Amino acid sequence: MSETPEHETSTPEGKEMPPVVVKKYANRRLYNTESSSYITLDTLAEMVRGGRDFVVYDAKTGEDITRGVLTQIIVEEENKGRALLPTSFLRHLIAFYGDSLQNLVPRYLDQAMANFARQQQDIRLAMQQTMGNLFPFNMEEMGRQMERAMTLFSPFYRPPGSATPDAAHGAEQAEHEVEMLRAEVAELRRQLADARRERGGSGGKIPAGSGKSP
Repeated sequence: MSETPEHETSTPEGKEMPPVVVKKYANRRLYNTESSSYITLDTLAEMVRGGRDFVVYDAKTGEDITRGVLTQIIVEEENKGRALLPTSFLRHLIAFYGDSLQNLVPRYLDQAMANFARQQQDIRLAMQQTMGNLFPFNMEEMGRQMERAMTLFSPFYRPPGSATPDAAHGAEQAEHEVEMLRAEVAELRRQLADARRERGGSGGKIPAGSGKSP
């Protein structure tokens, strides 16, 4: 079994770490070859959140089944009541299977989510610098940002029976949406900076009744 460089992750020292090799057996049990122990889908989900990469092979055939296992993790998380994928997004995604634009979708979604992840980190950093740990993030605003990232998918969508859109035009619309998202994040950071200055001017005290974000 070969392991491709795309599965490698970096350590804090900058050294490349090979992915954890996991074997899936016929009884659906998952075996972590690094820790020599059986694990669950929840364990793999925690590894993803912790930035630890892994690759899953079928123990009998040696086939790389990582994609299928990751899909299983998503299904499990959605069934726990912590739904992340809007119904409309799932309908759009299903509609692209077998479509002429299907090959464009994976790369587009990958880039859109990578951009969102970078913007999310900027938001977290700005919040921490401005507010510290005085009160939690504005979850409503974060939700809007997430919804915005998901709607980046929409330029490619077309209802059944409609004419096939021009791919180049769709790409231009997608780039425009990304720029709009960046502008929104920049505006949020500006508002946070203003709030920090106001807080500094008031001696760092939060007035009564201001525990919630406006």
